[in-house]
Amino acid sequence: QVQLVESGGGLVQAGGSLRLSCAASGRTFSDYAIAWFRQAPGKEREFVAVVTSRSTFTNYADSVKGRFTISRDNAKSTVYLQVNSLKPEDTALYYCAARYCPAYGCQYRMKVNDYRSWGQGTQVTVSS
Repeated sequence: QVQLVESGGGLVQAGGSLRLSCAASGRTFSDYAIAWFRQAPGKEREFVAVVTSRSTFTNYADSVKGRFTISRDNAKSTVYLQVNSLKPEDTALYYCAARYCPAYGCQYRMKVNDYRSWGQGTQVTVSS
């Protein structure tokens, strides 16, 4: 398993931007697909974005396409989520998650149960 630690959240006005980071340790980071999920109060955890092990593929939830960008730096064992044009409805606790997936196909892994390793989350709050 890999251990994950998120950072970069904060309070931002609508239209603003943040860069979230997910730092990993423990296993060969480059063999893992990494996804971001988010959970707002009273709602279920939902998929946001995923990047495959060697950045070959990315995938996004429809609600964030064109505004959020996921990327990874395997040399630093870190995945980033650039969040732009933030809206109040983006307010949530953002989690990163890892799935061992050294080959292909994990760009379609968008369910909570697809991932075994999770971080503790970083809070993003968008004011109107």
